[in-house]
Amino acid sequence: MGYVSIAATVHGRRVLGIIPSIFTEKNLIGKTCGKELKVATMHERLLKMMEFDDAFIALPGFSTLEELFQIVSWAQLNIHQKLIGVLNVNRFFDGLLSFLDYAVKQKFITQSA
Repeated sequence: MGYVSIAATVHGRRVLGIIPSIFTEKNLIGKTCGKELKVATMHERLLKMMEFDDAFIALPGFSTLEELFQIVSWAQLNIHQKLIGVLNVNRFFDGLLSFLDYAVKQKFITQSA
């Protein structure tokens, strides 16, 4: 996430890193830029992301799948209408994207979610 936050800042965008305390306690975060908001839990992180984020993009890394599916579920329930993206670095998410295409074809999830 560090490189993404740096690139966004260089291009004049505001960046807010919402960081669970466990990440800082275990030294799991790298260099960030922009503002940081420390939260107690992963669930609180997701709630704050919902409050402050304009869109969501999944990157390979910690807790990505759990957060991605929570955000997709909330979109399907019309809790939000924010854009959701997946940055498929080195084809990391190819299998997941195939599965999601299949889930849409089977009408398990909606195309709009």
